[in-house]
Amino acid sequence: MNTFVQEIEEHLKTRLIPFWESLKDQKYGGYYGWLGYDLKLDKEYEKGCILNSRILWFFSSAYELLKEKNLKEDADHAYEFLKNYCIDREYGGVFWSVTYDGKTKDTTKHTYNQAFAIYALSSYYNATGCKDALDIARGLQLIIEEKMTDEYGYLEAFTRDFRPESNEKLSENGVLAEKTMNTLLHVFEAYTEFYRVTKDPFTGERLRFMMDLFADKVYNRELKRQEVFFDRTWNSLIDLYSYGHDIETSWLMDRGLEVLADPAYTEKLAPITAEIAEAIYEKAYVNHSLMNEAEKGVDDTTRVWWIQAETVVGFINAWQKKPGEKKFLQAAEDVWEYIRKYLVDPREGSEWFWCVEADGTPIHKPIVEPWKCPYHNGRMCMEVIRRMSDAS
Repeated sequence: MNTFVQEIEEHLKTRLIPFWESLKDQKYGGYYGWLGYDLKLDKEYEKGCILNSRILWFFSSAYELLKEKNLKEDADHAYEFLKNYCIDREYGGVFWSVTYDGKTKDTTKHTYNQAFAIYALSSYYNATGCKDALDIARGLQLIIEEKMTDEYGYLEAFTRDFRPESNEKLSENGVLAEKTMNTLLHVFEAYTEFYRVTKDPFTGERLRFMMDLFADKVYNRELKRQEVFFDRTWNSLIDLYSYGHDIETSWLMDRGLEVLADPAYTEKLAPITAEIAEAIYEKAYVNHSLMNEAEKGVDDTTRVWWIQAETVVGFINAWQKKPGEKKFLQAAEDVWEYIRKYLVDPREGSEWFWCVEADGTPIHKPIVEPWKCPYHNGRMCMEVIRRMSDAS
């Protein structure tokens, strides 16, 4: 095992896992939802259900990989909170957030949120064999398919009783989108994991449906990038190049192809994912790291924690597809060095900075909040360990 893999495995075991274990709320369940840049823990901050699902996924996947008993206990703790507090027993579906003590707070039902719960519950089932978790995931999938879709794909934001509402939560850059590449990607990711552990034929068909959407509606063949925000019928709303989501898509789509094992879709999508990774390498990989995005051709040079993590995995995936292209492996190792130097917070009791300026200066954003979680960086570690162990 080379130094690159050893460093990442050590980081997972000695930094990420202990940090997130320290946020376990033994009184009210789940995990605390806010740690400020000043490292002050707010034990009464709301608990985002996306955050809880991602923590459940993290500990379930870590347990599956490392087989350490404490990780199963951590996953069980997250599962109990999700099952008992994040799921709406009256209308079904997962809330956006609950209070620190488990009372309903934001009742929005968002497709993105349902997807992450399916992703986490599928992984928890695979790691522990808990059939109740799989049943909950199946029920959430039914809600998405029956209440959150139209003839063109997946709608996104709904009230508690599933009446459509405005999609501010997943819209940015001054537009209000009815459909987003981001939500579609994470429904695809969730269904990939659900299909991996069930081989459910209906889920396989929905994966094919989403792959067609990516290839025919989301991917801009001329610009070799994905579009980001759309109206209901997949007309793009803004000239935006999301570097982080593109490199993430490049490997998540390949994972879906691997799990589905449908030669026709591999033939259709694999060249696109290779093209996406190549374009990102050429356009966004600058100064040992990946820039954030480009709006109307203007680069945002902020270095964001999750984008660097996804870049490591995306470049390793690109190298594994073309082992002769050593530039991708070298770039993955280079970005990891950047992460170690600039994004891993050296302060005791912290984790990764949210983001840094182009010169590496930390930007004062929270260390933990509803979107800042161990999903991207934890997954980076586990993907590197799995992929590079297989390669050695």
